[in-house]
Amino acid sequence: MIQILVNGGWMMIPITLAFFYSTVFIIERGLFFLKQRSGVHPQPVMSLIEQGKFTDALAFIEQLPSPAFRVLAVGITNRLGDPGKDMFDAGISEVTNMKRGLPILDTVITLGPLLGLLGTIIGMIDSFGIMANNGLGQPHAVTGGVAEALICTAAGIFVAVTTLLPYNYFLSQIEKQREHIEWVATAGEKILSPEP
Repeated sequence: MIQILVNGGWMMIPITLAFFYSTVFIIERGLFFLKQRSGVHPQPVMSLIEQGKFTDALAFIEQLPSPAFRVLAVGITNRLGDPGKDMFDAGISEVTNMKRGLPILDTVITLGPLLGLLGTIIGMIDSFGIMANNGLGQPHAVTGGVAEALICTAAGIFVAVTTLLPYNYFLSQIEKQREHIEWVATAGEKILSPEP
C-alpha cells in the first residue's frame, strides 16, 4: 500500500493530507451525531410545562442530549421575556454547531478528484517528456509515468467517494434534527406564549 502511494508521485502528498483531514472530521462528526437523540416525543415535557413545573421540565430535558430539547430549555428559561425569539436564536446556534466541519468535507469532495486529475496531467507530462528525450527506448520509464497518473486519479476519486457518503449522511441528520427543532420549538412557544 505504501509503495503504491510512493509510486503515485509527489501529488499523493496533498491527496493523502486531504484524506487525513476528511477522516478526522468524519470521525468527529460521526461521534457527535451518535450522541444526539432525535425523534423523542416532546409530550412529557410539554405536559410539565403546561402544569407550570418548569424545574421538572428542565431536569427532564437535561437527561436528553437532543438539540431540539436544548432549544426548548432556552424557551423555558426565558419564558418571561420572548421565548419564541430566544428559541429561534438557539435553534440557529444548534444547526450551526451541527454543520461544523462540513465545509471541509465538501471541499475535500471537490478537491480530491481535482488533485487526482492534476497528478494525472503531471504523470503524463513526465511520460511524454521521457519519450521526447529518449524516444521509445525506455518503455519502463514511460509506463512509470502513466502508472503515476493512474494512481493519482484513483486516489483522488477514492478520497472523494469515501468522503461523499458520510457527508450526505450528516446532511440528512442535520435536516432531520432541524425539523425536530422546529416542531418542538413551535409546540413549546404555543404553551409558553399563549395568545391573549
